[in-house]
Amino acid sequence: MREGKTKKLVMISMCTVIICICTVISIPLTIPFTLQTFGVFFALSYLGGKRGLVSILLYIALGAIGLPVFSGFRGGFGVLFQATGGYIVGFVFIGLIYILFTKLMGERLAVKIAALAAGMIVCYAFGTLWFVIFSMRSGSPVGMFAAFCTCVLPFIIPDAAKLTLAIIISERIKKIALKKGD
Repeated sequence: MREGKTKKLVMISMCTVIICICTVISIPLTIPFTLQTFGVFFALSYLGGKRGLVSILLYIALGAIGLPVFSGFRGGFGVLFQATGGYIVGFVFIGLIYILFTKLMGERLAVKIAALAAGMIVCYAFGTLWFVIFSMRSGSPVGMFAAFCTCVLPFIIPDAAKLTLAIIISERIKKIALKKGD
């Protein structure tokens, strides 16, 4: 295996580990939240769309096969089919939108930020719809507005902060790597 290919695989794996670690770090506020989306944003902004998406898919696969990498140290395919599983699946949309934006508009910083923000909006929409459908099927229906207020609204500002931080850190790491010739 070529050195470049090995390095790419290692970087994808490292970003997958970052997502896993960020998922179990919980910030206890009024509504506790994890750094999971930070890991997703970082993987995409650091690795680029295709490799970042592979990292996200690897994270989801690890959780689906039972490793406790989802929030609350949960794992297993069934987690994806619970009320909030749509948000995890929605990470794939963040990656796909990031690929689309950067392919069409280039790798400028503003494009990356817009791509991640648009991807997060689609993730919110998909996850919220999933949540509403799940709640209807479980016999405790929740409307879209109530689901939005519970599952999205409290997370908008923290996710915007995580997006900003992920971009800043990934850009700084890239500059350091360029200086060292890596």
